[in-house]
Amino acid sequence: MNSENVSICEKIVSSSYIRQGSQARRSHEQLIRVLLEQGKCPEEGWSESTIELFLSELAVMDSNNFLGNCGVGEREGRVASSLVARRHYRLIHGIGRSGDIAAVQPKAAGSSLLNKLTNSVVLDIIKVAGVRSVASCFVVPMATGMSLTLCFLTLRHKRPQARYIIWPRIDQKSCFKAMITAGFEPVVVENVLEGDELRTDLEAVKRKIEELGAENILCVHSTTSCFAPRVPDRLEELAEMCAKHHIPHIVNNAYGVQSSKCMHLIEQGARVGRIDAFVQSLDKNFMVPVGGAIIAGFDQSFIQEISRMYPGRASAAPSLDVLITLLTLGASGYRKLLRERKEMYGHLAQELRRLAEAHGEKLLSTPHNPISLAMSLDSLQDRSDRAVTQLGSMLFTRQVSGARVVPLGNEQVVSGYTFKGFMSHSEAYPHPYLNAASAIGITRDDVTLCMKRLDKCLKSLRKEAGSEETSTAPPAGENDSAAE
Repeated sequence: MNSENVSICEKIVSSSYIRQGSQARRSHEQLIRVLLEQGKCPEEGWSESTIELFLSELAVMDSNNFLGNCGVGEREGRVASSLVARRHYRLIHGIGRSGDIAAVQPKAAGSSLLNKLTNSVVLDIIKVAGVRSVASCFVVPMATGMSLTLCFLTLRHKRPQARYIIWPRIDQKSCFKAMITAGFEPVVVENVLEGDELRTDLEAVKRKIEELGAENILCVHSTTSCFAPRVPDRLEELAEMCAKHHIPHIVNNAYGVQSSKCMHLIEQGARVGRIDAFVQSLDKNFMVPVGGAIIAGFDQSFIQEISRMYPGRASAAPSLDVLITLLTLGASGYRKLLRERKEMYGHLAQELRRLAEAHGEKLLSTPHNPISLAMSLDSLQDRSDRAVTQLGSMLFTRQVSGARVVPLGNEQVVSGYTFKGFMSHSEAYPHPYLNAASAIGITRDDVTLCMKRLDKCLKSLRKEAGSEETSTAPPAGENDSAAE
């Protein structure tokens, strides 16, 4: 409410009361002013009333909310359902223009401001999470796989003769299909087994560069966050290799923002070598609905090239979701979630180790993986392949989501490429296993319930196996005669 309206209000209600109300409103406006001036995530989270006031102020700046607007174009922010309009806080025009997802829309000043502020706040949070030297980023309304594809397509214009992408193997379909969709040929580099861990085979990467020729390689496509027993790639060494051979380097950092270790690897890789862009999911790192990612990097001009590669306007929903979330949490709230996640990793590891030992299994030693853990299932595999996969089904029906059971010998064809030992990141990993992850937002109750239900499932499978052995055993007399 402006000063003129406040003065009129004082003629209707006691001026002392109006002044008090005005001061309360100014406290909200002060928070908004600081956000606009600094473009950083506020240290302390905002109340819902402040956030809603801010979004309302943005929405009235878009032409579809002008009181006297007369729209005669094909895109005028018309929405048939008021429920849909409220869901989006009446920010209907989306972000960007037909030529650039980061461009300002003349008839949507509020939505454009939302886009710019979101990218600025997210850049600040990436620095808070550990990549201090990041230069630029933008939120894109696509999940991680398609965002990686956008990066590869941008590099195509810089390296038109390149055909290959060198990819240390990780058994996750979307990052593999991202390369295929962009029209490139993935060169799969098998991992090496070190103890229980699967690590980057640097010598194999060097050989592939020499064999194919650096000029024919679009980029190295490496990974940080992953399922154990695979661990994050050796980013520093790969970055040095890329810098030496003048090969671009794209990092799949899908859920790595929540891990200080993953973020440190990216920071160090950029310091000692070359990392052109790193891509991370919004839902996995910031607890928002699926549908958005962040593309970030250390060269502002290259990140702008990627944003200009996006064809057309885009949905503002992912930007709106992550901005609301970060304003609610504040930087201190997000740091608190990161600390709690790291603490829960230790607790989950301890509980999983205890359970594994009780069932004659072991917690696989994967100290270089800061998020995911793996417990062997050798005793189940000894009984049958079916017992291993049955465990996964039993957990799912008992409402344990996210646990991942990996038997030996899986083979799967993905986009015409055959992967032996699929899901285990290796052609011949020596153990079947179960994965569990300490991801952002996990609680002690989650761990307690998971361990309780997993314990029951393992006991049930053991009992079932014992019953089968008893039912198939020959009569005692036959055993005696056989022994004679």
